[in-house]
Amino acid sequence: MPSSHDKDEPRDVDENKNPHAKDELESKGDTKEGAEDDGDEEDEDDDDDENEDDEDDDEDDDEDDDGEDDDEDEEDDEPRLKYARLTQHLAPVYRNGDATSAFLVAGDKMIVGTHNGNIHVVQLPVFQSLRVYHAHSASVTSISISPFPPPLPTDKAGSPQHLAPQIAPSNASARVDSSPAASRKPRERAPIPKTPSNDIYIATSSMDGNVCVQSLVDMKDVQLRNFARPVQTVALSPEFKADRTYLSGGLAGQLILTVGGGPGRSTSTTTGTAAAAASGWLGSMGIGSNTGKDTILHSGEGTISTIKWSLSGKYVVWLNEHGIKIMRSKLHLENGDAEDAWKRVGHIDRPQTEEWDTMASVWKGRVEWIDERAVESDESEQGALDKPRSVAAERLNEQVILGKAGIERLVVGWGGTIWIIHVHPGGVGVGRHVGEKTIGRAEIVKILRMDCIISGISLYTQNLLLVLAYCLPEDDEDEDDPRVSPTKGHTSQPSTGSARSEPSGGIKRRQNNQPPELRLIDLNSQAEADKDGLSVSRFERLTSGDYHLGVLPARNAASAVASTKGALDALAGLGSDMWNAAINPRSLFSSGASIRSKESGDDGSLIAGSTAGTIRPGTSRGGSLTVHPALAKPGAKVFIHSPYDCILATRRDLGDHLGWLMERQQYQRAWELLDEHPEIVTTIEKANETVSQTPSKQQGGSEDVYDDESVADSTTRNVYSSVEQEKRRIGELWIQELIEENDWASAGMVCGKVITTPDRWEKWVWTFAGAKKFDEITSCIPTEPMHPRIPTTIYEVVLGHYLQTDKLRFRELLARWPTELFDIKTVTTALENQLNYRDVREDSIDDGEKGRDWRIVMESLAQLHEANGRQHEALKCYIKLHDADSAFRLIRDNHLADAVADDIPSFIGLRVSPEDLSQMTEQDLEHATSEAITLLVDEAQHGLLRPEIVVEQLQAQELHLYTYFYFRGLWKGEGIREHMGGNVDRLMMDSQSLVDGFADLAVHLFATYDRALLMQFLKTSVSYAFEKAVQECERFSYYDELVYLYSKTGQMKRALYLIIDRLKDVSKAIEFAKEQDDPDLWEDLLNYSMDKPSFIRGLLEQVGTSINPITLVRRIPEGLEIEGLREGLTHMMKEHEIQYSISSGVARVLRSEVAAAQNELRSGQRKAIKFEVVVQSVHHIDVEVKDVPTDPDKPEVTATVEHDHRVPEPGHCARCHEPFTEYEMETLVGYACGHVFHVSHLLELLHGGKKVDVDLGNGIEQGSRYSIGMKVMKARLLKDKVRGGCPICHPNEK
Repeated sequence: MPSSHDKDEPRDVDENKNPHAKDELESKGDTKEGAEDDGDEEDEDDDDDENEDDEDDDEDDDEDDDGEDDDEDEEDDEPRLKYARLTQHLAPVYRNGDATSAFLVAGDKMIVGTHNGNIHVVQLPVFQSLRVYHAHSASVTSISISPFPPPLPTDKAGSPQHLAPQIAPSNASARVDSSPAASRKPRERAPIPKTPSNDIYIATSSMDGNVCVQSLVDMKDVQLRNFARPVQTVALSPEFKADRTYLSGGLAGQLILTVGGGPGRSTSTTTGTAAAAASGWLGSMGIGSNTGKDTILHSGEGTISTIKWSLSGKYVVWLNEHGIKIMRSKLHLENGDAEDAWKRVGHIDRPQTEEWDTMASVWKGRVEWIDERAVESDESEQGALDKPRSVAAERLNEQVILGKAGIERLVVGWGGTIWIIHVHPGGVGVGRHVGEKTIGRAEIVKILRMDCIISGISLYTQNLLLVLAYCLPEDDEDEDDPRVSPTKGHTSQPSTGSARSEPSGGIKRRQNNQPPELRLIDLNSQAEADKDGLSVSRFERLTSGDYHLGVLPARNAASAVASTKGALDALAGLGSDMWNAAINPRSLFSSGASIRSKESGDDGSLIAGSTAGTIRPGTSRGGSLTVHPALAKPGAKVFIHSPYDCILATRRDLGDHLGWLMERQQYQRAWELLDEHPEIVTTIEKANETVSQTPSKQQGGSEDVYDDESVADSTTRNVYSSVEQEKRRIGELWIQELIEENDWASAGMVCGKVITTPDRWEKWVWTFAGAKKFDEITSCIPTEPMHPRIPTTIYEVVLGHYLQTDKLRFRELLARWPTELFDIKTVTTALENQLNYRDVREDSIDDGEKGRDWRIVMESLAQLHEANGRQHEALKCYIKLHDADSAFRLIRDNHLADAVADDIPSFIGLRVSPEDLSQMTEQDLEHATSEAITLLVDEAQHGLLRPEIVVEQLQAQELHLYTYFYFRGLWKGEGIREHMGGNVDRLMMDSQSLVDGFADLAVHLFATYDRALLMQFLKTSVSYAFEKAVQECERFSYYDELVYLYSKTGQMKRALYLIIDRLKDVSKAIEFAKEQDDPDLWEDLLNYSMDKPSFIRGLLEQVGTSINPITLVRRIPEGLEIEGLREGLTHMMKEHEIQYSISSGVARVLRSEVAAAQNELRSGQRKAIKFEVVVQSVHHIDVEVKDVPTDPDKPEVTATVEHDHRVPEPGHCARCHEPFTEYEMETLVGYACGHVFHVSHLLELLHGGKKVDVDLGNGIEQGSRYSIGMKVMKARLLKDKVRGGCPICHPNEK
């Protein structure tokens, strides 16, 4: 351990030169003094933080109310960042009144140094303490790690599944052995798995003059080197694991390069002591132990406050009281350039002002090397809603990075000045430096002046600079409350411990330091894009050096989550699901599995033996391991650290935007945002859920814990309702706001958009009704039934209101709202009361219109009766209203014609007004009565209203035209609806048969009004009287109808003479004669026509071949002048010539076809048939495979007689396929096609498998075998049995 003389040396500062310098130095002393307060007081402060925060919130609310009028006109812009306090996750850091003094965050590690010299290594994002060790006896001034940033874990190194069992026994022992004796025993150290992210070295410097370099995974690999003066900063080489090199500097003003050195204590060779000199001399001779070598690279320019290696390791930047220095390191140098190592590349002087002369040694410079690949694009291009970059944007960013290859960008914040520096690589010079070789050069790109002291700096996006600003205390004594931040109206919470953080002794003095501010600076315009005051505990006594800024780049946003997988799997025994959930937070909250660390005992006693001091493994104190929601979100993570607080800043997402809108009561924008992005509610719910404890083995196996299917289904079902509930809540706040502004119309429209449940509809309708604002809400009430339904009382109240005040609006609503929304009986009663109490009358004048309200009430009543199934009452209302359309529709749809059977004429004339009857034509009457006639016809066809009733009433009032319309409808089937197939014909016949009972009347009406229909009726019906029909036709001189009637009764001559005498139509007479085809009728026609030249010419032209033309010509009287005789004779001769030509042509074709068939027959009969006989050897055996019958018991049933489709071979029977032999005894029959059969097989095939007696006179043949007569007789007998062609070639002729 460092000796007691290694204390912080006093600083000589001229207080009169800069008054702020004294305040800041004293404040630093107060900070350390506060860090060494009693632990009990610190615990009490922590316990009371929440209550004090609540009280301060109330005070802030009061102050906001007081200043509301002043800020009313100022537009409050939404901040870009969201803040979350992480102090409660770092409780072990502040134990025993300790306070932090140094801070570093990189990859998945957060490393904190305290004023008591403790180092805490915390695993992100679950804030699991990996290692806590006591490295120094005074305040830690800086922290450095190697490599930086630490690599992400890989699957090859340190598999978590293999590492977890190694620490399980220690955890188990801590749980089981909880006796007091066991708690006093030193607890076994839990090893940290050696994963790539854990295999790092941590270097810390301190005011005690020591530099401690500790391996995170190997507690024995630790170096503690004493430099005899307070060390302000230390920086490990990026390749420290290989070269054991680091740089340090402090109040001595020396930039010291330390190389080598093994584990253990050592003293720097630059201290000037005899021991150090002897150690270095013996070590160089190889006699002493290897304690390393120190080289002073630079000195004499005052305190060195900051040292930092570039990300590539090629350059080192450090700050002293004179300015900024950049040098080339020894890394990545070629062999020929080894002499360039540790040569200066550039120097930038600090501002030469009186204030800088005083404070250069006090202000701590902040340095950040920019990782071009990790910096996000500008928010204006990417958007502020956490949308991922497009592929094109990623490619463009890669091109920009490649274009800047070799150039490293550096951002320096020191005092109130910001430098943006580009460090260019070395090479061959150009211009006036041609031929010269340079090791690099530094170029100042931009310098910014700030009105504050910079406590931290980094590049947030390509165009936004992130600055942690410390505002100088205000000298105005009138401003007593430092809690109000001057930034955009954002208020900082008061210090939670300021009341008890006063120094324990000395003069009580007022401390009015301002809280820090986090600013975003636009590099293009050099203007502040955003500024937020931060709520930091005890900010009154803190100075710029007490604050630290750390940024996890957006590209590695998930890295801090993912890299914890290996280490925490081993430390907490967690499964892989937690890390999948941490990287993808949706899986965490959509699963039924919860995450919590295993139980562990309390912190054990300090373990001695390390050369760096007391080291103990981090524990979780039995608490649950939770992933902070802000760390699980994408985007860069900004950590702001103070001695008593840690704050996380992240980019605001849609959920934060929604909350911001709600805080400012901008409910309309909030609702529209949620409507467009319903996933916001799901994200908020997941962020607010408490991560529960992981079930133990007794509670269930892994199958129960990670069975996500049912949980996912339930989540999917609940998301919609959760979104809708939140939308309704915000929507109702929006409605309430509009009502308070007396904008009822807009409130009603909003109701229609945001209210989706019946209970809320009931609430808001009653609200509007109570304020008499029916017009504003009525049009927005749902017109479709909901589930569950809105109470019918709501609709009934609205209808009742408009029934009393605005009947036009009542009719509109009744037509718009389905009847299932309200109780029909209730509304019907209200309408009937209007009629019964004569609130409306038929003769009343309403807005200049007679009976308007009465008609509205009656129409509404008819509609409700019809909807309620009371068609008769509805029909009465329609009749009272003279609403023919509705009445006809009701009768037609419900077959209510019996309701009007007592007065058919009035029903038919429902559309015919008595005033216009005398002026209406037949067509007008037909159109006016068509619907009623069609309805009566339809009822008659259904047998509901017989035609006798209709005809009787119409004839009684001599309404013959109506009767004609009725008969015509029945005859044409106007009431028949479309049917399929033959049903239409049958229904037509049934409908026409209804007219047969009134056939004579129908003949009279059809003859009077429709002659075409008369002829159709005469040809179709047989029910009319012939004499009556003839009389009607003679009365109207309907000769065509008379001709039909005479011909129907056999009076052909009378009909013919009627055509000739009355019609004088020779064509019709000839056509009539042709139809009858009666020679006597032709004779009568010729006799009658011989003295009429026009008829003779018509006969010559049209008679054709029906009669002999010679007979016709001879009958023409001599000397009779006939006009067109030549043309008529020519036409007749042409017709006969054409007829003769056609007949002779047909005869020639027939003769040729017959001759061809005869020739074919003779040729076939003369053709010889070849019979091939195959002579087989004596030992030849024909083998034939036959199918086994399916029914062995009935082979005759299963035997087939069909041809088996085998191709007949020459010399074989075409049926049995047996070969013919030269000794064949059975007669063979051959066809011209070449198929040959045994005669028995042929007959069997021709007769369907039946056996046929083959008797061809064989007995006679035996006596005279070669007799010609016997052959002829045999062929004749065979011909009788075998007819047709070959049964194989012509199977259909069998």
